[in-house]
Amino acid sequence: MLTINVAVLLAVIVFFRLRRRTEARSRTDEKMTVVIVLALGILIAPTPAGEGILNVLEELASGATQASR
Repeated sequence: MLTINVAVLLAVIVFFRLRRRTEARSRTDEKMTVVIVLALGILIAPTPAGEGILNVLEELASGATQASR
């Protein structure tokens, strides 16, 4: 039996949706893309990869804060 990771499936969907030209998107299409990206974020957040991304973003934010002082 084939199993599909939902996060990977959503990542593929987001990739193909964002490849389209901006002019070809309707407001409904853009809203649907935002909902899919939010769902992907919720699925990735509790995983080790999501925690790694959070750590990298925290490092970047603290570096930017220190650089502005």
